Amino acid sequence: MYVMKCSRDGSFEKGEVNPYGNIQLSPSAGVLNYGQGLFEGMKSYRKEDGGLLLFRPELNAKRMMMGAERMCMPCPSLHQFVEAVKQTALANKRWWAQVPPHGKGTLYMRPMLLGSGAVLGLAPAPEYTFLVYASPVSDDYFKVFGHVGSGGLNLYVEEEYDRSARLGTGGVKSICNYAPALKAMGRAKSRGFSDVLYLDSVEKKNLEEASACNVFIVKGNVISTPAARGTILPGVTRRSIIEIAYDHGYQVEEGVVPVDQLLDADEVFCTGTAVVVAPVDTITYRDQRVQYKTGVGSVTSELYSTLVGIQRGVVEDKKGWTVEIS
Repeated sequence: MYVMKCSRDGSFEKGEVNPYGNIQLSPSAGVLNYGQGLFEGMKSYRKEDGGLLLFRPELNAKRMMMGAERMCMPCPSLHQFVEAVKQTALANKRWWAQVPPHGKGTLYMRPMLLGSGAVLGLAPAPEYTFLVYASPVSDDYFKVFGHVGSGGLNLYVEEEYDRSARLGTGGVKSICNYAPALKAMGRAKSRGFSDVLYLDSVEKKNLEEASACNVFIVKGNVISTPAARGTILPGVTRRSIIEIAYDHGYQVEEGVVPVDQLLDADEVFCTGTAVVVAPVDTITYRDQRVQYKTGVGSVTSELYSTLVGIQRGVVEDKKGWTVEIS
């Protein structure tokens, strides 16, 4: 894993790759007491020739910088962030088993920015640590397409709990956004659902996102998704799918998406680094359960194939999204 410390003047010193292991923190570290921490999720993909690719790492770096500003934290530069991820991927490439073969999985990368300095009163930590670690993951995160498993996700519209509030931190990848989602997600899974879909915290009638992924609705040639206006995470996969959908001739609308649109949709899918593009089989809203088109011939499958093809170097990258690690 890669570790880089921030000095007292707010600048990050040269980091280094260390053996994966525990890190030492003071009991009064800002991240432990006040949740002053951010993380990113991204992947390294193995090409057919054995090379490694990153997918739009600069967007993860910029999102961390935006989150750091909101959480009163200094942040590595874009160059420092990307180089740290590259070095971590290369260090793990030495052990080939850690980077799954082409088409069999990916190397998941987890950059983190932590308030590691001791602070007892409510204030920004005096010192920060940036680190990157990795883990091999398989491609069957949700076993969603016909060639890897069942039809898709089964979601439940959550009306009791909120994921975020206006002017809060829902739009940044703060560590404190995720533990509160465990209650609703655990309850949904105990009832046989894959995850929950959250509604806006004010009117309780507009879609926001799932616990850890963005949501899209397909109706004819129109693809709708909630706008990233501070209450949902501006996902890298979300942004990429929007651009790919435009290229494929679809009309994409970012804005307010009433929950009632779920009842008349042709397809629904979720996007995220972990889930990639995951089709939704059913959604249950109050007492109504709606089923959607999935599998071969669906819009979801079409967008998924293009995205994954670019990420793995199989489809020509005309947008300059991929970065080869050498």
